[in-house]
Amino acid sequence: MLSLEEAQARIVALARPVEAEAVPLAQAMGRICAKAVLAQRTQPATPLSAMDGYAVSSHDPGPWRVIGESAAGKGWHHPIAAGQTVRIFTGAPVPVGADCVIMQEDVSASDGIATLTGDVSPAPGRHVRPAGSDFAAGDILVTKGARITPAMIGLAAMGGHNKIACARPVKVAILSTGNELVEPGKPCGPDQIPGSNGVMLAALLGRPDVAVEDLGILPDDAGAIAAALDRARSADVILTIGGASVGDHDLVQPALIAAGGQIDFWKVAMRPGKPLIAGRLGDAVVLGLPGNPVSAFVTAILFARPLIAACAGASDPLPARSRVPLASPLPANGPRTDHVRARLVSGKADPVGLNDSAALLALARADVLIVRPPDAPEAPEGPEVDIVTIA
Repeated sequence: MLSLEEAQARIVALARPVEAEAVPLAQAMGRICAKAVLAQRTQPATPLSAMDGYAVSSHDPGPWRVIGESAAGKGWHHPIAAGQTVRIFTGAPVPVGADCVIMQEDVSASDGIATLTGDVSPAPGRHVRPAGSDFAAGDILVTKGARITPAMIGLAAMGGHNKIACARPVKVAILSTGNELVEPGKPCGPDQIPGSNGVMLAALLGRPDVAVEDLGILPDDAGAIAAALDRARSADVILTIGGASVGDHDLVQPALIAAGGQIDFWKVAMRPGKPLIAGRLGDAVVLGLPGNPVSAFVTAILFARPLIAACAGASDPLPARSRVPLASPLPANGPRTDHVRARLVSGKADPVGLNDSAALLALARADVLIVRPPDAPEAPEGPEVDIVTIA
């Protein structure tokens, strides 16, 4: 049985990066950058004023004759000499011959003459944004493998771009298995339950860089599952839900082999989610998740999301961990890495209650998982614990 860390490394190694496509900036939010974005221009291209005031030479104490005005979008493009100044506004180009801006509050202007009245004397670079102080032409603005944020979109635009090369959406096919499952909203017999996993994981995995197709519910029939797997082989990632163990009705492994696939690993020393399958079917990576809803959700967070991110070329596909104080005591852990559902309350992780692999109500109240190492001792309230965000 693999450790959690070994299994995550194995699943990321199975990923095959998808192709890149040019994406307009307005549609790039949340996508993975496939090629580093380099600045095509310098910003600012020329020194700019950071204040409303008067542009002067730091060697000239004044008074100064006001010879013009420099505003954003309409600068003063003539040199200024000793004894001269121009009225300048925030964001406007600083004229040649000036290297300092005196704030308007420190100057008195009358009859075209500006006189220093405040306690601040001219100094080189005061209230001036130097050319290239943000970035220079050729600088890397967005690194390859970064998930694109609104600020990165603005930065790329400022750098002269209207598109970013991004990984195309990763195609994910979801197959739910189980004779007990019915479509959500349909009546349930005494031996049936609504199939919640497909819609839950489609919502969990749905992002701008993911194209999810929910292929519905399959019976516990190896032939039907093998045929469905074969139909889904054009996807980049195939997620099966349920049937991942070795009971008489757990048929994903034999169905995958019957469809021509291979098993890379099975079973992970974690809770919930021990019976996890990873393998290949042609060019697709197959990830077989357990059928209990919480197990399916947790393994999707820890394996499906990283796999999809790795296919998209993310530089750091694994879920980030952080540390926060524990709000309530926890008992000693067993031999598997445990993931306790919890909620952040005033900056502390507070377990939400029933820690059962089928308890969806507790999961819905949680926004983090407390990650407890194998054989961790009893944890009192107060010390910090590792968490993974699931919201």
